[in-house]
Amino acid sequence: MKKLTNEQYAELAARYSPKSRTGPDIIAAFACGGAVCVLGELLGELYASLGAGEDAAMYVSATLVALGALLTALGVYDSFASFAGAGALVPITGFANAVAAPAIEFRSEGMITGLAAGLFTISGPVIVYGTAAGTLYGLVLCLLG
Repeated sequence: MKKLTNEQYAELAARYSPKSRTGPDIIAAFACGGAVCVLGELLGELYASLGAGEDAAMYVSATLVALGALLTALGVYDSFASFAGAGALVPITGFANAVAAPAIEFRSEGMITGLAAGLFTISGPVIVYGTAAGTLYGLVLCLLG
């Protein structure tokens, strides 16, 4: 086996490494992340026009999370994220994908040991705990108020 010099190794690495696509990747991330944000703004305007008032932002968040989880379940979000890069990760839909993907991956193991346990991997614990605590807090306020 012939030993390579640092220069020879650098030449081989440059020849076989994929070319950088930084420019197109930045444009795709900006456009896709912006499109998700525009969708959020449009939903906010829709909910406000339907009389949601101050709650419109909450409805937008819930809709985008549900949409992200649905697209993950349908296997569409991975393709979108592959093209959009960081543009798919930054908006709230990226968080929904991070929670739903592990659950869907392990669904074949059953509802409790697969799907439910999958929710508690990656970012799931924080989001699931926050959702559960918020729901419980809301119920307590409804019962006391």
